[in-house]
This record gives sequence, structure tokens and C-alpha cells, in this order.
Amino acid sequence: MGKSVLIVDDEPGITAALMTRIQHAGYEVFHAINGLAGVEAAAIHRPDIVILDIRMPDIDGYDACSRIKRIPGLEETPIVFLSANVQDMARQRAYEVGGSGFLSKPYKASEVLASIEVHVGVPDSENKEGVNHAA
Repeated sequence: MGKSVLIVDDEPGITAALMTRIQHAGYEVFHAINGLAGVEAAAIHRPDIVILDIRMPDIDGYDACSRIKRIPGLEETPIVFLSANVQDMARQRAYEVGGSGFLSKPYKASEVLASIEVHVGVPDSENKEGVNHAA
């Protein structure tokens, strides 16, 4: 089975292109539209990494991260925050609740993909054409 990515963001239109790019790179991609759905999706799909927005309509990304980290077997799952809030306090809190990285919106898909590769490696799939793995 290949490596999987869970994207938790309440703006699916914005994440659609990112999801396509990550899938094209060979990862299996899941998407949740809010924090609670993200926690549930993490428990069901057991992703190798989570890309998590901070501001969402139900619970925020900090709370979602904390809840995901409490799921048995997911305590060490890397969680990369992806947020328009680039203040130092937001970054600090992201790391305090267990985040492994922080990327700002607007983002470059190549930066998100590079972060995924840093945390979980390249996909196991054989379809890696057109993927730049240079650091």
C-alpha cells in the first residue's frame, strides 16, 4: 500500500488543485471539510501525514491536531499546518500542540509536496513520472 495524505481544510475549492498535485505525485489523498471530520477521517484512514488548516467552522486545527495525536497509533503521525495566519504565535502554538511543520497560505503546491516528502518520504508507487525529488 502506498503512502497516504489527509488534507483537512474547509475550502475544498482551494485544496482541489493541491489534492490533484499530491495524487499525481503518487500519494493516496483523503480530504475532510472541517476539524471534526478530519479527526474522524484520520481514525478511519490512518494517513501517513496530515495537512491541516487552522481556521475552520467547528473546531480549529489546533484542537483537531491534539485530538488526532490522542488516537492510538497516530501519536507520531506528522501534522503540517497550512494557514493564512502567519503570526509567530500561530506557528508556536502549532508546534506546541504537536505539529511537525507550518506552511503559509497562499501556498505553492511544490512546497507542500516537498514538506510531505521530508516527513514521510516519496510514495511507494511505481508511477513517479514528472515528479522532482530534488531537495
